Amino acid sequence: MNLTVNKSKGLKGEVVIPADKSISHRSAMFSALTEGVCEVENFSMGADCISTLNIIKELGCQVDFIADKHIRIDSKNAFKKDRYKLDCGNSGTSMRLFSGILASRDMESTLFGDESLSKRPMKRVILPLELMGAKFKHNDYKAPLIIQGGELFPIDYKTPMASAQVKSCILLAGLNTYGETKVTEPYVSRDHTERMLKYLGADIVCEGVTAKIKKSKLEPKSLKVCGDISSAAFFLVAGAIVPNSDIILKNVGLNPTRTGIIDVMQQMNADIEILDKRVECNEEVGDIRIKTSDLKPVTIEGAIIPRLIDELPVIAVLASQADGTTVVKDAGDLRNKESDRIKCLVNELKKIGVNIEETPDGFIIEGKTNLIGGSEVECYHDHRLAMSLYVAGLVCEQPVMINEFQWVDVSFPEFLPMMQSLF
Repeated sequence: MNLTVNKSKGLKGEVVIPADKSISHRSAMFSALTEGVCEVENFSMGADCISTLNIIKELGCQVDFIADKHIRIDSKNAFKKDRYKLDCGNSGTSMRLFSGILASRDMESTLFGDESLSKRPMKRVILPLELMGAKFKHNDYKAPLIIQGGELFPIDYKTPMASAQVKSCILLAGLNTYGETKVTEPYVSRDHTERMLKYLGADIVCEGVTAKIKKSKLEPKSLKVCGDISSAAFFLVAGAIVPNSDIILKNVGLNPTRTGIIDVMQQMNADIEILDKRVECNEEVGDIRIKTSDLKPVTIEGAIIPRLIDELPVIAVLASQADGTTVVKDAGDLRNKESDRIKCLVNELKKIGVNIEETPDGFIIEGKTNLIGGSEVECYHDHRLAMSLYVAGLVCEQPVMINEFQWVDVSFPEFLPMMQSLF
């Protein structure tokens, strides 16, 4: 589907942000590990999370929809076979986290995915799992991954970069391994895994940049998934840059390891306010109000990068409307996402008039720019890039056509009607 975006005169109203993808993945995976019955409220209907649901079904879980986005997972028959073939679709989270879950179980598993996922690097989860004793067959560290699972050994692993997926993979292997498994990062990445495992009764301790876990059984409990701040990011940026805007975003996850975009927007002088902050299932949640803002430039680097890595494409759009030079550094991991997000982002934003320069580990943007639009842009099968380009189109003088916009369905199928409800 090719979509044309026109300049907006203002965004007004309230939207309920859909379920957090990272937490939805984990709620299904961890429910499968409880050996009981769990209910999950507000589960994400994005294609990636459906891939995880399909995997736990293939592993033997009974999954029933009680109501819209409300599921019941019965895991009593899970992990009973000797061999599984599991389709991860486009979901890197599914492939990396299930690698840790499956490596510690006495069975053979094959994890495969679509053409895009099959090109993505899996070496950074394979190497630590091999140190624990797992056996892999792979295509130059890419999918399909054949895992011969079995009893593993605990390790004390220092990750070369802050990565929630790598950390989670190792912790999930450690959950079913005797002894203490430790993971230490250079900076703390998002900690949804640690929080949910703790909520479900795992023997896990977090101290600074180190997480330690021992073999544990998880308790079946009800889970409620909050709204995804990575999805909220597109509305936050749109509300800040589109003239005459005033938006309230409801039920947004405010986990401190994910709120880097709020910190950056506050540094940039955005008119942003947190409302009704609370805790649900060991996660901070609240509502956010955002208004049109006079933005200042900022330098984004170091420890904050893991807290906003997925939001950097739309932050680039935000920076194009700030009065001065914004610099993003230490974000080389963007090149390992659904696309090389640095190269692709720079290529496409230049087409509509953004003054942006690619660097090896980020980009430099000169603002404030009057965006011209009037171009066709590509999303490279990358949902976040597609939505970032849509937000940029809202402030372009001429219409912008985004090719293959349907890729937003991977994470946010409700994006377009929700945005249009604010017109």
